[in-house]
Amino acid sequence: MAATSSDLIVSVSGIRGIVGQGLTAESTTRFAAAFGAHAGGGKILVSRDGRPSGEMLRHAVIAGLLSVGCTVEDIGIAPTPTCGFAVRFLSAAGAIQITASHNPAPWNGLKMFGPDGAVLNAENGAIVRGLYESGDFPRAAWDQTGTARVPPDMQEEHTRVALDQISVARIASQQFRVFLDANGGAGGPLGSKLLADLGCAVVQYECEPTGIFTHEPEPTPAHLVDVAPWVKQSESAVGFVLDPDADRLALIDETGTCVSEEVTLALAVKYRLRQDQGPVVINMSTSRMVDDVAQAAGCACFRSAVGEANVVGLMREVGAVVGGEGNGGVIDPRVGWVRDPFIGMALILSLMAEEGKPFSQLVAELPRYAMLKTKYTLPRERLPDALDAVERRWPDARVNRDDGLRLDGSDWWLHVRGSNTEPVVRVIAEAPTDEQVRGLCDEAAGVIG
Repeated sequence: MAATSSDLIVSVSGIRGIVGQGLTAESTTRFAAAFGAHAGGGKILVSRDGRPSGEMLRHAVIAGLLSVGCTVEDIGIAPTPTCGFAVRFLSAAGAIQITASHNPAPWNGLKMFGPDGAVLNAENGAIVRGLYESGDFPRAAWDQTGTARVPPDMQEEHTRVALDQISVARIASQQFRVFLDANGGAGGPLGSKLLADLGCAVVQYECEPTGIFTHEPEPTPAHLVDVAPWVKQSESAVGFVLDPDADRLALIDETGTCVSEEVTLALAVKYRLRQDQGPVVINMSTSRMVDDVAQAAGCACFRSAVGEANVVGLMREVGAVVGGEGNGGVIDPRVGWVRDPFIGMALILSLMAEEGKPFSQLVAELPRYAMLKTKYTLPRERLPDALDAVERRWPDARVNRDDGLRLDGSDWWLHVRGSNTEPVVRVIAEAPTDEQVRGLCDEAAGVIG
């Protein structure tokens, strides 16, 4: 069933809902306690994005963790990648980030991290979900409840480690003017500091973490039409846009043109592979641009199932030097196992400094493809037959069943997968032209029925 306004979405990734309806202080406390019990009552970090509801939920999370004997370190309003970074830096048993990512302002939720600083994998997430639903875990006695404290400034440390991965002097020599739109989210302060430390003149737009969004929170081109012209008007070399919890990076070129979120990872990978050659990992629905960039650098590119945890798992397996997702998410294991726009900005500015070309030209020089993302209503029980029918429609395509169905042709691919939260099937295709990609999606829709 699709979620309604009164639903609490509970999954192996955490919980999410509209505050005061699906998501309450009571459900939040119970979930945090379940997570703390699974972590064995160790040291757990807590952070949040800037949403006004985060303060109330912060108290609920801390209460739940203390009730099962955890030591809580509250790092305050911080980006999601900073939370993941801090887990490793502080040798914590895990963390809870209070955020609804790119959902609208009435929403909030909890995202869980394991002791490695990565989003909790599906196996451990399922255990926490089971504990939450059953309530079958011990609470601490009166003299064994946990304690709470504030750790050192993690954003300062996160910035330092990101800057250590590139040549600050090379970027600073260019004296770039950079436009940064944090949209009232958690990434404004860190993003502004990192860019200033890189010698950039920073044009800040909504960089205070108020949690009050001036445009739709998901940073897609359709949501940035009012922001994009400011990049040209401010005479900035590039525009960077963050989502509320700052784990996605969108781009605007110097002409005020929004760039596909797929370009973020392709440009970051292009520079990263100049530093060190090695495997790259992306998900099944990420643009072929990244495959081409990796191939041009003489490096292998692997594809995982959709989802940050799946990408990270495969990155570890193959020893990837970089990876991520086509939603603007760059993962650099030198900094952390989380989508991180801050190392993404540093890598892209490094590429700009090295090439000495306008940002729009760097984008134009990437391989060009058309991509279309669609979805269709389909009862979950009909999905297996639908996938079989789509596979039969293109008998000569290369088949991958790791995540729904992905078909690869000579110059196109099609990915069909069921949603985890709605009775819909997602159909994503990429091909050289808009006409071809529309044809692929239309044919797949006809087969699915």
